[in-house]
Amino acid sequence: MNQEETALFITPDQLQIGLFIHLDMHWMAHPFPFGSFKVKSDEQINTLKKLGLTRIRYIPEKSDCQPGINITTAPAAQTSESVTVEIDPAIAAEIAAKRQRQAEQEQRKAQLAECVKAFSSAAGAVRKLTKEIQSNPRESIAAAEKLVGSMLESLLTDNDIAIHLMNEKSLGDDMYFHSLNTTVLALLLAREMKLERAAIETLGMASLMHDIGKVEVPDRILLKTEALNRAEKSLYEQHCQWGVEAGKRAGLSLEVLRIIEQHHEYCDGTGYPKQLKLDGIDPLARILVMVNAYDNFCNKVNPADSLTPHEGLAMMFSHQKAKFDPAAMNILIRSLGVYPPGTLVQLSNELFGLVVAVNASRPLKPQVLVHDPSVSRDDPIVLDLERHADLNISKALKASQLPRPVLAYLNPRKRMTYFFSPSEPAPC
Repeated sequence: MNQEETALFITPDQLQIGLFIHLDMHWMAHPFPFGSFKVKSDEQINTLKKLGLTRIRYIPEKSDCQPGINITTAPAAQTSESVTVEIDPAIAAEIAAKRQRQAEQEQRKAQLAECVKAFSSAAGAVRKLTKEIQSNPRESIAAAEKLVGSMLESLLTDNDIAIHLMNEKSLGDDMYFHSLNTTVLALLLAREMKLERAAIETLGMASLMHDIGKVEVPDRILLKTEALNRAEKSLYEQHCQWGVEAGKRAGLSLEVLRIIEQHHEYCDGTGYPKQLKLDGIDPLARILVMVNAYDNFCNKVNPADSLTPHEGLAMMFSHQKAKFDPAAMNILIRSLGVYPPGTLVQLSNELFGLVVAVNASRPLKPQVLVHDPSVSRDDPIVLDLERHADLNISKALKASQLPRPVLAYLNPRKRMTYFFSPSEPAPC
């Protein structure tokens, strides 16, 4: 509950549809998904009355109506009181079902831990090969091929794939992860486009290596937060050709070199270095062009200038659609959904959340870390919306639109970093 909100208590008999309540009970002691919610039905009221509470906290500012008379004002720290009653069998069954969902959440946490482990390993490999590409080019290319092969072993299975938001604490002080981000997204799109494995391997190598020419660009240009002047822009754009030259020295294939050269060519002819148009751009390069642009929108040099994942997709689709391969664009949106991982959202029950994972086959029902002040931030509720048919995402939000306690609880990432893992099957 926010400091600005009034703490009032009502009796269970005063409950009405439209009241926003907060249950001062352990999350597993009641059958509701959240400890704070707006009462939506008589069924919920009946369930609340069977919990044995003598009074329930009520939040006027979030309610649509007034309760009955005899409201008691109380300090925010005071808790709802309950009496010892025999648990209603229906409620007991609902709590048991909730415990089962909690067990499923614990299983998802274990899967996420494996995903984080794989991400950390991949990130370490990218960091090493990026640092050594100039001094040990052959060894670095071999390491890149091994990494891409390992990622494909996980990706090219019959399982659905979930895209997870990684914790930026894993990043350390370096920012080699743009290459890993673009590789993850490019491989995912190639899989969804049902490309042959050899083509996906080529795209993976090009995605990992696409910015190796930037080693020749001065940091004063790479790290500049203001717009580049004409001379700086001209120098920066040479990184495509420098990347090709470095790739040749390392023994990269002609197909990979072509994609590296074209990774800034837009389908409307406004890209560089050759201002190619759609038919002149390698089909695999078109995928890299798009995911490269998306990640650049979401991860600016100055994080304050970055777009949210939702805004990045909207910008590309609404204002820059002509720049990208339409088939690849449709698959990107279909795979990430309208609310990609990292998007702050408000749910249909008015609670706030952070999208932390999306199933590429079913992106409209992502996994959302939900703000619930009755639950510790160290072990928050992560709802799989596929398993909650009554819940949907109402809208995407900016961090500035959230109350401070909510923002502190959700702790949105300043930089968006992704990895993937096999996903659970859809619920029956």
